[in-house]
Amino acid sequence: MDLVVQSPDELLAAVPHVLGFKPEESIVLVPFRPGLPITRVDLPRTAADREEVWDALSGPYGRHALPGSCVGIVCITQDRRNAELASQHLSNRLETVGITSHLRLWADGERWREFNTGATGLQTQEAAERIAAKTVLTGSVQPAASRESLSASLVGDREPIAQVLETARKEAAASTPSAERDWALDRLEQFHADGNRLSDVDGARMLVALETISTRDALWEDMSTQNTASHIALWRDLTRRAPEEVRAAPASMLGFASWLRGDGAKAWCALDQVPVDRPYSMAAIVASALQNGLHPREWERHQAQMREVASELDESFVPKPPGQNAQRDVPRTQPSTDRSAPGR
Repeated sequence: MDLVVQSPDELLAAVPHVLGFKPEESIVLVPFRPGLPITRVDLPRTAADREEVWDALSGPYGRHALPGSCVGIVCITQDRRNAELASQHLSNRLETVGITSHLRLWADGERWREFNTGATGLQTQEAAERIAAKTVLTGSVQPAASRESLSASLVGDREPIAQVLETARKEAAASTPSAERDWALDRLEQFHADGNRLSDVDGARMLVALETISTRDALWEDMSTQNTASHIALWRDLTRRAPEEVRAAPASMLGFASWLRGDGAKAWCALDQVPVDRPYSMAAIVASALQNGLHPREWERHQAQMREVASELDESFVPKPPGQNAQRDVPRTQPSTDRSAPGR
């Protein structure tokens, strides 16, 4: 999603729409030219934390930097002094890889200050409404109130499918993998056509079918930049409804589809739904793409290699228990980077 902003006030109003949620106690790096990622990280609190953040960001930003690269550093926090220190540190480090920071902006929800020039102002409702109106015209979903609420939106009623899951397993055992794969592909095509929510019986059958890797991969290969919205709708619904034992696959499919669409925040929230005791190779692939700043447009070039090594990644992505997941977020249509909150 591209937004044209004309003031710090409008930039601050645009950030939640780009991220997909309203950030708190965060630094957001906003590129002024194409090529660099837009990244949100938890605001570091100490000198050691600031170095740790840079250690994680230096690789992706160093790889994507081009002559003339420039970013704005936006700090959203009540702690103005810490924002000034963190933004100056990050600005200095970015210069070492050829990226300048013409804007170092602090905001606390009511007012803003630009550290480079000393300019100050208020965050106005008028700017928020202008930006919201622009995003509505593009058909974009309005931002969630917080990252926590975005994560909570992926948790639904899982009992109905749990009640029919054993029956689905028995029916799959009486069938053949190829027949179940053909059914899953046909059901996917039907969903693409009508968008109707899968029944509990069909949902359970789909989740059991995904346990066969060749079936999962056949559905995965159907994803493209043209049909990500449909895939996101399907896998979001099944992630919300899937019992823990069958949730890794739909959550990973949702993570991949969200990343392919450029929605890094939703991709990370989807990966958070992969059960903690079920390392999953596809989740590792999505996490690697996010962490290493791989742009969605590079997938076609890299997918053969990434699929080939998937079996070696089974233990490389193990989600942390609820409440301990690092807040790692990148927004739409940009290459993605990530940084865990220091100390987590």
